[in-house]
Amino acid sequence: MDLPALDTPFTVIDRDQLVTNLAAHQARTLERGIASRPHAKTHKIPELAHLQLAHGAVGITLATIGEAEVFVDAGITDIFLAYPLWLTPHKAERLAALATKAHITMGVDSVAGIEQAASTLGSTTIGFLIEVDSGHHRSGCDPRAVEPLAATLAHHNLRFDGVFTYPGHSYHPDIRDTASMDEVEALTIATDVLESAGYTVSRRSGGSTPSLHTTQGSLTETRAGVYALGDAQQVELNTMNMEDVALSIVTTVVSSRENTAVVDAGSKVMGADRASWATGHGRVLGHPDARIVAMSEHHTTIVFPDSGPKWEPGDILRVIPNHVCNAVNLVDRITVVSADQAPQEWAVAARGKNS
Repeated sequence: MDLPALDTPFTVIDRDQLVTNLAAHQARTLERGIASRPHAKTHKIPELAHLQLAHGAVGITLATIGEAEVFVDAGITDIFLAYPLWLTPHKAERLAALATKAHITMGVDSVAGIEQAASTLGSTTIGFLIEVDSGHHRSGCDPRAVEPLAATLAHHNLRFDGVFTYPGHSYHPDIRDTASMDEVEALTIATDVLESAGYTVSRRSGGSTPSLHTTQGSLTETRAGVYALGDAQQVELNTMNMEDVALSIVTTVVSSRENTAVVDAGSKVMGADRASWATGHGRVLGHPDARIVAMSEHHTTIVFPDSGPKWEPGDILRVIPNHVCNAVNLVDRITVVSADQAPQEWAVAARGKNS
């Protein structure tokens, strides 16, 4: 498709590929009998969230109250804040205001966090999910230690909705499938403990884009987010093909020699993330053998095989960032292109909403 004549670098979403990804995700979750609650911190774009809802999502997942304020203002009315929050009086006031307009649930992983929520929120319609650690070792309590948290919620008349986990260790090619099994095991253990104590566990929430592709077991919903746009990490993890990636950065070759090209997109538009197992700082769309071998703030160095194309200054390329969540958060607006529609611009409306 024709790209708009904008100064490079700029970030672009292929809307046709995005819709294809959303439809495939909808079919996959329907087949497995689980709900989709995509993590919208990946894109921070209300228009994209509405597309996800149109493709079967029951609501969205977010990280911060600030993000939730943006999406609620855009008409999204079912939001899960999937991290433990320490509620100051001001944050509690903002969260309570959101709860008058939307169905809000939030994560907790400690008795202290619940006590703080109870003291700042008072009587509330907000629901709570207990986070358990399934092996990523970030936040989340031991799945065998959930009963005191449920008891504290009950003591304060706070609504207990279920349990959740994040199998972040699925972002490694050697343990992706193991992480998925860890996720199912942790949620199953926590559910058994709580149900044995007389609690009803209505939601078992999990999922990352890598673990989504393996057994989902007892999950009732998945919070996968990257599946919609894709990135170079997913290509290298073999959870997406390069042609599945819907977001890229349009960039211009500014210097070249032999089998090396330098383009005008660096870490300030692509993001600097590079996992230890990644083969480079990103990939080149349509050229699977090319590798991004070096990155500075405004330039990236690409090496391609001797048998590959000979890029010259002025040539236009599309590069794929390693981590789409960071790349989106670096720009204010994204150009949206389609084979049969004029280009549009979507604002990254929740950019910078970190609290």
